[in-house]
Amino acid sequence: MLQGKTVVLGVSGGIAVYKAVELLRLLTKAGAEVHVVMTKSAQQFVTPLTFQTLSGNPVHTDLFNLYQEQEIGHISLADRADLFLLAPATANLIGKIAQGLADDLLTTSVMATKAPVLLAPAMNSNMYENPIYQRNQKLLREYGYHLLEPATGELACGWQGQGKLPDPELILSAAKSVLAPKDLFGCQILITAGPTREELDPVRYLTNYSSGKMGYAIAAAARQRGASVTLVSGPTNLSVPEGVSCVSVCSAEEMRSAVLEHYEAADIVIKAAAVADYRPVRRAEQKIKKSGDELVIELEKNPDILAELGEQKGARVLVGFAAETERLLAHAAEKLQKKHLDLIVANDITREGAGFDVDTNIVRFLHADGRVEEFDLMGKDQVANQLLNRVALLYQAKRP
Repeated sequence: MLQGKTVVLGVSGGIAVYKAVELLRLLTKAGAEVHVVMTKSAQQFVTPLTFQTLSGNPVHTDLFNLYQEQEIGHISLADRADLFLLAPATANLIGKIAQGLADDLLTTSVMATKAPVLLAPAMNSNMYENPIYQRNQKLLREYGYHLLEPATGELACGWQGQGKLPDPELILSAAKSVLAPKDLFGCQILITAGPTREELDPVRYLTNYSSGKMGYAIAAAARQRGASVTLVSGPTNLSVPEGVSCVSVCSAEEMRSAVLEHYEAADIVIKAAAVADYRPVRRAEQKIKKSGDELVIELEKNPDILAELGEQKGARVLVGFAAETERLLAHAAEKLQKKHLDLIVANDITREGAGFDVDTNIVRFLHADGRVEEFDLMGKDQVANQLLNRVALLYQAKRP
């Protein structure tokens, strides 16, 4: 969602400035072109050179610097930006913007822009609770500015309370959400992710290498695009995306039960989980002890959740995944047809960058009408948005 976008990162003075350095790194990693504007107070904590090195662009500090004005200037900054992101945003900066004051490069640029403005406040908890500050914050929201809630915890001044700058990952997610199209607003989306585990005994289980990253990326992107998202997840080490309702499961049977429970309310279902095809016929009550050269484990087939959903699809959009090691298109096309899918995402897990537990993927989209779209290596968040672009069109086409 940030690929190719121009973000103006406004940095005002506060101890949380150091977190803006990490935020800048995340923005550039996400593909954004970032121009940093620093207030004089911000420069007391981190030098402009740090931001310039990481962004690859000059850092803008002075409203009356003729070189900077000629190169980009406050009006050019305001016109060029797809997003103004102010982090950390101090009480002073928020107060000035709320009152229409423009006495430095940052506030002048904000005043001149028609781009969306996202503020991430950071201040002492008593300042945050001050009714004057609360009035300013309320006023900005009424004007259409986007404000994050500060985090709660121990502040640099030693106080405990609300006022910490949110984690850079959360700010990044909020930035993506502001820029995301709201083409899935009001839509209920059910997504599955991660592996399942089938227990052999109290200490062992059968599973696969799925990390859940693809499903979680889809859940995050769908929420950013306005959908209400329920994520049914097998065991992972991932954080649940902001605003997503998560149901944690372990086995294929547990996943089936959770999916069927939420299926009725879903408009769109995206089955990205790697569900075990088989489970042990019997789970040993005690740890299986080593007793010979061979151990035979009898397996039985798990229910085919996706096929079951396809039989009762109705007007829903149903999307599946096919992770294969051979005959990719043939296997994916067969799965698409047999399970009554609208679209299937196929990838060859033997290709570098397209396997399990990586941040990238190489996919093909197979449509029910026979079309096949092939993509080069992309980040999983990019795959998620490419997928949701198609899903949104399918959803709109099926609506009464």
